[in-house]
Amino acid sequence: MTDQPYDPRYQGYDPYQQQPQQQQPPQQPQQQPQQQWPGQQGYDDPHAAQQYTQQWQGQTWETQVHQPVAPADTAYLPPQTPPPHGAYGNEPQPWQQAPMAPAPPPAPEPPATDASAATYGPATVAGNARITDAQRARLEGRSPIIDPGMRPAALTALLGVLLSATAAAGSYALLIPLIALQGVTAAGWFRLNGMWPARQGIALAFLGALVADVALLTAGRENGPAAILGTLGVWVLLSLVLQLRSHADPDERMYGLMASVASAALAIIATGYLAADPEAVTVGAAAAAVAILARALPLPTPASLIVSLLAAAGAGIAVGGLTDYGPKGALLGAAAAACALIGHRVAAYDYPSRFVHFTAGVALPLATAAPVVWVLGRALA
Repeated sequence: MTDQPYDPRYQGYDPYQQQPQQQQPPQQPQQQPQQQWPGQQGYDDPHAAQQYTQQWQGQTWETQVHQPVAPADTAYLPPQTPPPHGAYGNEPQPWQQAPMAPAPPPAPEPPATDASAATYGPATVAGNARITDAQRARLEGRSPIIDPGMRPAALTALLGVLLSATAAAGSYALLIPLIALQGVTAAGWFRLNGMWPARQGIALAFLGALVADVALLTAGRENGPAAILGTLGVWVLLSLVLQLRSHADPDERMYGLMASVASAALAIIATGYLAADPEAVTVGAAAAAVAILARALPLPTPASLIVSLLAAAGAGIAVGGLTDYGPKGALLGAAAAACALIGHRVAAYDYPSRFVHFTAGVALPLATAAPVVWVLGRALA
């Protein structure tokens, strides 16, 4: 023992010396106004702390006050234990080898989106899925009846005018808009039933319509019922055989069978324009076109139906005056308009999409009017 004061620098440092394990202080979040280096926490003597600080030769931390950050956004640091009192050496400690890494900047907030972004779904690896008008109406609980609107009605009127004009020119001229009507009918019915893509069913229905056209042109207008009904029977049997060979579930096969038969039936029944009297086609197609245009006007549904029927009857009288039907054209026009409105209503059912409006909404009014033009035209003639 000497009378000299104790100086920790003269004591040797043994890195393998067993030191008593001290209790690990809890890690404090970085919310203090000024940072301190780790070794400063283990000294109670202010003079010793000052001396220890003056002999420090390594890189010190910044004393600038930083904006406190949340603990979840900072980097993870291992627990730090200060050295025991009196242990000092020139060899740097593990916590003294590198300064603390600065905390990463907080992630920026996503930019604000405009009102049009509400039409898109959440972000996925496959992209944003657009919400259709039908899906939005279903989510909002609105009525499942959505009318096609003015633009599909204008296309229906154009196709009806073509049927009315070409009927007077002959059967082969009438065949051009008729084939277009049959193809759009086959595609629109499958899409209306939610079955898409259905290339085989559409091709089968359209092929049946073409076979019926050829059979009627070959057999003649007087044998029209046999040509149309015979083709329809064969195509129902063919659709049944194809669905029986399918490996789908029984419920799905039944649903596909009904859609195939209905699509083929509508496309084949449209051949009635070829079997009907040409003057009846002229009156009936024109009246159906006027009725669909009137139905698209922004009126209440009951008023719109009445206006459509009255407009079709007036068109039947006007066009019938150019033919041998005369005033009887009003009855033919009103009957054709009633069937066209039924087809228009069917195309508006069960939240239809825009594609349905421009296929089934265009073709079904004229396709459903073909049988009454055929039957009532022969009766009034």
